Amino acid sequence: MKLFSWLRRDSKTESSVPLILPAAHAGQNYPVPLAADPLEWRLYEALRYAVPVIDAALRKIIRLTGGLHLTAESSGAQDLLTAFAEHVPVNASGASLQTFADQMLDSLLMYGNAVGELLVDADGLPCGLLSVKPELLVPVPDSPTHCAFYTRSPDGKQYPVKHPERILFAALDPPAGSVCGVSVLRGLPAISKILLRIFECIAQNYDRAGNVRYAVTYHPDSASAGFAKEHAEQIAAAWKDGIRAAKYGEVQDFVAVGDIDIKVIGAENQLFNTEIPVRQILEQIVSKLSIPPFLLGFSWSTTERMSTQQADILTSELEYFRRLLSPVLRRVGTEYLRACGYADTVTVEWDNINLQDETELADARLKNAQAQEIELRCEQMK
Repeated sequence: MKLFSWLRRDSKTESSVPLILPAAHAGQNYPVPLAADPLEWRLYEALRYAVPVIDAALRKIIRLTGGLHLTAESSGAQDLLTAFAEHVPVNASGASLQTFADQMLDSLLMYGNAVGELLVDADGLPCGLLSVKPELLVPVPDSPTHCAFYTRSPDGKQYPVKHPERILFAALDPPAGSVCGVSVLRGLPAISKILLRIFECIAQNYDRAGNVRYAVTYHPDSASAGFAKEHAEQIAAAWKDGIRAAKYGEVQDFVAVGDIDIKVIGAENQLFNTEIPVRQILEQIVSKLSIPPFLLGFSWSTTERMSTQQADILTSELEYFRRLLSPVLRRVGTEYLRACGYADTVTVEWDNINLQDETELADARLKNAQAQEIELRCEQMK
């Protein structure tokens, strides 16, 4: 929360301070889109940390989305653009446009919205990128094709953003009539609640029966009934000595006289088999996240064909996320070149997702070349 209105402003470097700052319109209230609920986002954050498979799936999606680079039309603009993309500061600890894209994608998957800001220096030249939590920004449509941005202050009020042209915003699957996106985790809290309850019950059962406890019962006969209390105390002391000796690796036999019955408490009760319900719930989670199970260590796919189809589905999902990020990254590169005096068109080129894609592309080029050669021969024969 310290990145915005409560930052100390310096007149010498005022232009390089984050610009998602409240303007002087105190007391004004603006509508908040119903699709963006910070309380719902807090639930998603807790869910991600409580269920490790969700965090692992999101991280794998980010890594599998792959690398990128920006291209320009002229060589001079290309050199500037490449240097900027490789060394542009991101927040206070990162650098490169790839780092900014990864943070934006993480926010997009987690919250359904991704918010960034293009920082400029005193000369108006882009000098850094800033990614923040989307709860700090309130997008409100003010026309059919335009969106106004407001910022939330700690007191809950909303103020117009001073320079909305420097705001970088992306939304994931926004509902009709809304500019705010929807998290990929929507629908998982109810399922994950059942999963966490099962794990909690397993932990409680192991607390009760996992640590083996013994019930030592002494049955005195009629002759020793008058000394039952003394005999029970001796048996208890001998049993404790044997358990204590075993703790330090010593073997000590338990010797007693009389009818003594020793049982393990809870040995006749078996723990419930949770493999099937846990797998059913994990299948729902994995299907919502669109991650093949084998990438998360689940050996559910028994055929190579099925694994190949799941990989193809994942590829299409990653391509969709790339399409959401490309306009934001293209805008960053375009703004930088415009500030440097170039009017080149910037394009975003993504690396191929895996080696299988490289092989398929090479095979496609070969077949296209063969088809073109056959067409040329047919034309020459005419």
